[in-house]
Amino acid sequence: MKRPPLRSPIRPDARQGASVRYAFNPEGPAGDVLVVIFLRGAADALNMVVPSADAAYYALRPTLGIARPDDSRASAAERVLDLDGFFGLHPALAPLRRVWDEELLAIVHATGAPDESRSHFLSMELMERGATDSSGPASGWLARYLARSLPSSASPLRAVAWGDRPMRSLLGSVPVTTLQSIADAHLGSEAAPLRAFQSALDALYRPIDSLGVAGQEVLRLMGSLERLQGNGSRSPQAYPPTEYGRALEQTARLIHAEVGLEVAALDLGGWDTHFAQGGSQGLMAGLLAELATGLSAFFLDLGPAAAGVTLITMSEFGRRAYENGSLGTDHGHGSCIFVLGGGVQGGRVYGRWPGLGEGQLFGPGDLAVTTDYRDVLAEICQRRLGRSSLEETFPGHDLKPVGMIA
Repeated sequence: MKRPPLRSPIRPDARQGASVRYAFNPEGPAGDVLVVIFLRGAADALNMVVPSADAAYYALRPTLGIARPDDSRASAAERVLDLDGFFGLHPALAPLRRVWDEELLAIVHATGAPDESRSHFLSMELMERGATDSSGPASGWLARYLARSLPSSASPLRAVAWGDRPMRSLLGSVPVTTLQSIADAHLGSEAAPLRAFQSALDALYRPIDSLGVAGQEVLRLMGSLERLQGNGSRSPQAYPPTEYGRALEQTARLIHAEVGLEVAALDLGGWDTHFAQGGSQGLMAGLLAELATGLSAFFLDLGPAAAGVTLITMSEFGRRAYENGSLGTDHGHGSCIFVLGGGVQGGRVYGRWPGLGEGQLFGPGDLAVTTDYRDVLAEICQRRLGRSSLEETFPGHDLKPVGMIA
């Protein structure tokens, strides 16, 4: 079923010039799109959302720790961007500060899965399936979510995976369109021969059987992408010139084109920072800047359409609380999830903080998990599908609401 309208949609307020902010537009439309970004490699949550008021953080990270907001020994560009007096953003996430100030960004800290393997492959596999072990459902949690929701249309672009193969979370009974770019998804032919080829395909697949239905879906997909390509790029925003940035930009184009998109999944990799991770600058800072620049551009690009979009970022686990001898961090446990959108009760860090002091760390020295990642995802799904569907989307999981969805 369709969810009820969210709070007032947002739009970029052009009067702010270079310091453009997000503003509410009560006349904007409400939609229903879920965008999932997987930060593959296990992003370091403790340097993304820094517990700058926890003294143990700096004792554990004498080199990699990000300077406190009031540390006069560091420049403004090197200090934590304070959020609530306890937590702050890494300075490379500065583009998200205005999203936070407009209460469109909620952060759930100390999140994670029951899995304690600290294996990239196993942890990603279980998390994308929404399962706790190998005996759980074989399909992905997004596939089950789509199977339970009432399609807004019969669009072949209902579920889109950006990349060379569908994400594990999308594997299931609902068809998924895998794209690397809208521009590449065409036959590269002159108009007349292309029309003749499409007519021949239409005649070939006209019979109403399983092959015919599949063929007609391909033709509809080709038509949708051809129209989008003909419209050209519409975004005035400065997305990162990377695969991640292009995927976000083209997701915004699909949303604006109203082609029936309900779920888009994309990846941003490179977060396995065992060596030379860097603090306020360096390898991880570059990744964070790419992440934040893309997210900020995406929501400015969406304008009023952002009212019906919910975007989440997730990673398979966090990093060890203490830095290692190679000026990096090893595989850990607790992580954090960003939730952005028009229906988010933002401007808050959710979850119980377990602390980083003696006796508070988990296992060999990790941030403890106090919020199951499925509670975050299930709350988003419940907003769209109702509580009765959660048992099928996340079998065996008893939802403990986080409270970040309006």
